[in-house]
Amino acid sequence: MEIQHLDDYSPAKLASLALAPSKGRTDSQEGRWSPPEKPPVAEDWRAINSRRNAKWWYAAFHNVTAMVGAGVLSLPFAMSELGWGVGVTVLVLSWIITVYTLWQMVEMHEIVPGKRFDRYHELGQHAFGEKLGLWIIVPQQLVVEVGLNIVYMVTGGQSLQKFHDMVCDDRCRRIKLPYFIMIFASVQFVLSQLPNFHSISSISLVAAVMSVSYSAIAWIASADHHKHNSAEVDYSLRATTTPGKVFDFLGGLGDVAFTYAGHNVVLEIQATIPSTPDKPSKKPMWKGVVVAYIIIAACYFPVALVGYWAFGNQVDENILITLNKPKWLIALANMMVVVHVVGSYQVYAMPVFDMIETVLVKKFWFTPDLRLRLISRTIYVAFTMFIAMTFPFFSELLSFFGGFAYAPTTYFLPCIMWLIICKPKRFSLSWFANWTCIFIGVPLMILAPIGGLRQIILKIKTYKFYQDYPGLNHTYVEHVLVHH
Repeated sequence: MEIQHLDDYSPAKLASLALAPSKGRTDSQEGRWSPPEKPPVAEDWRAINSRRNAKWWYAAFHNVTAMVGAGVLSLPFAMSELGWGVGVTVLVLSWIITVYTLWQMVEMHEIVPGKRFDRYHELGQHAFGEKLGLWIIVPQQLVVEVGLNIVYMVTGGQSLQKFHDMVCDDRCRRIKLPYFIMIFASVQFVLSQLPNFHSISSISLVAAVMSVSYSAIAWIASADHHKHNSAEVDYSLRATTTPGKVFDFLGGLGDVAFTYAGHNVVLEIQATIPSTPDKPSKKPMWKGVVVAYIIIAACYFPVALVGYWAFGNQVDENILITLNKPKWLIALANMMVVVHVVGSYQVYAMPVFDMIETVLVKKFWFTPDLRLRLISRTIYVAFTMFIAMTFPFFSELLSFFGGFAYAPTTYFLPCIMWLIICKPKRFSLSWFANWTCIFIGVPLMILAPIGGLRQIILKIKTYKFYQDYPGLNHTYVEHVLVHH
């Protein structure tokens, strides 16, 4: 080994060698040594942006899966709380406002040249600041996504139970709802191990097809029921007292708000699309969004209007519960709901998985491997299953969560960020449009949870934990219909 002599170095060079630590880093101001930082971890393990090779049609069916979910089945019930005039107005206004705010989200994904905001909270941090952006966006986004996963657990269990009861036709022993929620959760335990958005594309596509199919069954079967039903339909509001009408109105607003919750995953979906300066991701993404929203309108409006037209204020909180004939078709529709919410659960769970695993890897130095994914995601699925089994209030959950968190993230937070980032000219069309959405969205956020919370309190008075939820009991439904 060749030995270098000291005279090869000047005194200045020797001094620099003596001061330079072999490991760790030196504080630039005081020259103090600090421990070595954790080396940067590659991003290919993350659930959101690990692969960017999606096409516009991926965006279309991901958005359909995210939007057309459990909420569409509650729209006739929301109409019975709001009435014809107000109900149609709220539906149309919600569709227009959410198309506009979704367009804003797509445009702001690459609003800074050379940078992509792959997550809702990253855009929030750019608009509101690093810390404030996190505190504003992350809690609301988690309430939306975790809340939806809980509601989808309930929906999956309810639909499985309805399918079981219709196929058995009182020949089988009745199984309580919590067991069906556990059966539905067992599928999620397995699918949650799929690593990223790209890996659930085929599941999301099947889910989107299912959502369109059971929506069509719901309104076609409702129309057929009305055709063969000679009894007069009552279109008066469900409640008879003034306080009841007010609270039902607020709950109906929450039900409608819930049906447009796709904004919470739109940036994460767009993150899977490749982007170049010549071909930015917003072009294929917006194409997919337009197709998705046309499909959404074709699902929402017929189900809401025909379902209410057929049953009036006798409609249940889930339109498929009200429909009992033809049995084979309604049983099939309920199974389609199960398949769809399997996919929807994964679409909304993926950003939550991304947050959990990012914190564990970057803050607590966990290794991003299969073991981490297995433990963290299994615990999350078990948590949503437990809450769903404990509080299976379908429509009430929609109303409460719909107003509390879906309204801000869908109706007016995109507008606030647009005003901060893009700074439209005062009193311009864009300025007026954004402030209009804000003035509609803020009261919705405040008022809608009140109705849902009241309904939850009323149900808790008679509900026994881990027993059958009476809204799904076939004899209960018949009892209600007869006595009305």
